[in-house]
Amino acid sequence: MDVLQSADTESHGEGEVGAHAGPSGHGDRPLRQHGDRILTGREQYIDDITLPGMLYAALLRSPHPHARIVSIDASAAEAVPGVEVVLTGDRAVEMTKPVPHFMDPGGTPGFHTADFSVLAVEKVRWVGEPVAAVVADSLATAEAAVGKIEVEYELLPAVFDAEDALRPDAPRLFDHWTSNVIGRLPNTEGDAEAALRRAEFRGSTRISSGRHQPVPLETRGYVGSWVAPDRIELWAATQNPHVLRTRLADMVGLSEERIRVVAPRMGGSFGYKFVGFPEEVLVCLLSRLVQAPVKWTETRADELLAGGREFTHDVEFGFDADGVLEAFTVRSVGNVGSLASWSGWGMAAQGCFTYPGLYKCSNYAVEVVPVVTNKAPWSGFRAYGKEQTNLVLDRIMDLIATTLEMDPATVRFRNFQPPDGIPGWVHNKHIDSANYAGLLTTLLEFGDYDGLRRRQAEARSQGRLFGVGLGCELTPEGGEAFDSLTRGHDSATVRVHPSGSVTVASGITTPGTGNDTTIAYVVAREFGIDLDRVDTIQGDTERAPYGFGIMGGRAAMAGTAAAAAAARQIRSDMTDFAAGEWSCSAEEIVFGGGTVAVADEPSRSMTFNELAAAIYRRGSNGSSRTGVTHANLEATKVAGPDNFHHVPDEQGRINFYASYPCAAAAIALEVDAETGVVTIEECSAVDDCGTVLNSNFVDSQLNGALAQGIGGSLWEELPYDDSGNSQAQNLKEYLLPRAGDLPTFRVTHQETPSPFTEFGTKGAGDSGIGSAMAAVLNAVNDALAPLGAQVHQLPLSPPRILSAIKAAQRQETRTVTAP
Repeated sequence: MDVLQSADTESHGEGEVGAHAGPSGHGDRPLRQHGDRILTGREQYIDDITLPGMLYAALLRSPHPHARIVSIDASAAEAVPGVEVVLTGDRAVEMTKPVPHFMDPGGTPGFHTADFSVLAVEKVRWVGEPVAAVVADSLATAEAAVGKIEVEYELLPAVFDAEDALRPDAPRLFDHWTSNVIGRLPNTEGDAEAALRRAEFRGSTRISSGRHQPVPLETRGYVGSWVAPDRIELWAATQNPHVLRTRLADMVGLSEERIRVVAPRMGGSFGYKFVGFPEEVLVCLLSRLVQAPVKWTETRADELLAGGREFTHDVEFGFDADGVLEAFTVRSVGNVGSLASWSGWGMAAQGCFTYPGLYKCSNYAVEVVPVVTNKAPWSGFRAYGKEQTNLVLDRIMDLIATTLEMDPATVRFRNFQPPDGIPGWVHNKHIDSANYAGLLTTLLEFGDYDGLRRRQAEARSQGRLFGVGLGCELTPEGGEAFDSLTRGHDSATVRVHPSGSVTVASGITTPGTGNDTTIAYVVAREFGIDLDRVDTIQGDTERAPYGFGIMGGRAAMAGTAAAAAAARQIRSDMTDFAAGEWSCSAEEIVFGGGTVAVADEPSRSMTFNELAAAIYRRGSNGSSRTGVTHANLEATKVAGPDNFHHVPDEQGRINFYASYPCAAAAIALEVDAETGVVTIEECSAVDDCGTVLNSNFVDSQLNGALAQGIGGSLWEELPYDDSGNSQAQNLKEYLLPRAGDLPTFRVTHQETPSPFTEFGTKGAGDSGIGSAMAAVLNAVNDALAPLGAQVHQLPLSPPRILSAIKAAQRQETRTVTAP
């Protein structure tokens, strides 16, 4: 969870957040509601759910990366005292339909897809794929019984490298596919090849990003209860409870009214807890078999199986003597592991769409190729592939600067897309608002870029490897896939009680980021009451209206808009009632400070609580002069951004993202030439997510994203051995950044409000990762520049840096000794 708060934050730009200072007493920075319960461990997370008679599930996972299942003998496991049932894939397919894809590649013409059962049937395709499930009276018993299941496998050839998987003779993961390629994703404009041939300068490089993953503080888990034949209750660590209910209803053949899904408090998700995981329905099937609630909680080793961001980018670019990018080509190959029903492969598609980022370029050709291998599947991961695009583009900017001996900031200024014509179509996107040059200008001042360069000059004079790197990113957010359950809008129900307290039930869920407080805040602001008078309900399909959950920065764009719209409708009716009571016009009624009054007549006023009580006690269609009753104190609204273009225009363009936030980061670091160890000295960042509703939470989002971006650039990786086993199965082997590894982040904001959202907001969930990754890559290479060394393989581990230094030294030796 990103729960840090910045003590060094400023606001810049056009947003007038101060004008919206609410009644909470904290201006635009209300503190997290119920934060004390989170801090002191009194909140309820998925593993805290305990039901009467609950049993426990454990999974048998494949030890092989590719094999046919010949037979399964569960008799020894079934004989273990305390074991209630053992379920295998063959029996499971008789109980449920295949698990629906979160994002099915088969929906795109020419793309491959496959069906997946809740447990493997006939074949396994990665080490760790679930083969059988055991339910017992304790988790220890279930895990012990798993070890007694005997499975006979017929081993098959496996492939782990994406380039190897592209060979015509490579082992085929899915027998009905024509290759191991899910599909080929193009993004082109102009004639890149011709423009490259004409370019005065040309460059090329290969950039690779290692496999790493979200690592939320809380892993996934589910508690299913299907005891009555026509009633399922499922507690799930999921971002999308209503969508999960819809899918579950279809899989098991029950109506949605007979299924309740509850998403309790979540300890982070970062895209890892989208719907589509087989355990969502598996615990329900197991409960049906044993006639008792069943809990399954993911271990950290299980969670570390999933991966993401394993890409290799082959880049060629052309530019002129002024540093202007004239053309580029990118071929990106993504090693997505095995295809699965959850969401990972879609990161390749979103990364492809994001080109050419913040930069203007009329000639480019991008092809992204997601390839299946016998590694574990990708999961969703914050930034969702867009960080790769920004990593590539911002490395190009620095390579141009190096070639021309220009400052990297100057090169960016010369290549930024200008704000002319925005809002409007820019390349293949309908951009809502932008000021990229202003963003970087703010960063250079805020981060004391000139001062960092002076520090670098001094360090180099002392023989130290000190580097300064910039990273800029465009992060489309608030996506909507037409004719799907990935939507851009969402819903909210607001209810005013007789006491004057207010409840807002939202279709948006919270992964732990505090969006529940922001939603409550906008409702309190509409009514002019204290924030603590508003409670928020999220994640319960029986208490909240149908919604699409949290993903892609939807909370501020859709969740707050729907809640505000419902509150405004109620406030309008309350205004009419008060006007009738005081025989004045509705325009004269004002709300604020917990009271409702006739403007400029303090004698004619009552508290908000008194007005609510009066409507419940005196309002009726028969006696009230206004016709306002207590029924008017509840409203449900659906709202969201207005920037989707699903029908192609005359140029064939569509736009499926609501907003286009951006960010920039500056990082200063030092490389130890003897050990290759990188020490981050400074990190400053500026984001532009439109209007900032609560800088506490936006700062926290940016801090967390910077940490994840730096971690993925320097330390985090999921390496595999030659047998397909992940070599990082715990947090001693998977190297997350520790507090001492990171500097104090300094963050601020530029605000260019979106004209397409209720409050001018854009998404704030993804910005920071791509800019941090690019800034680290550029800073390390800047530090190594005096040695003539370059490194483009992330993470930038000490062995890789030392290898790059030694390669440069060998090259220098050959140059000196050449005849």
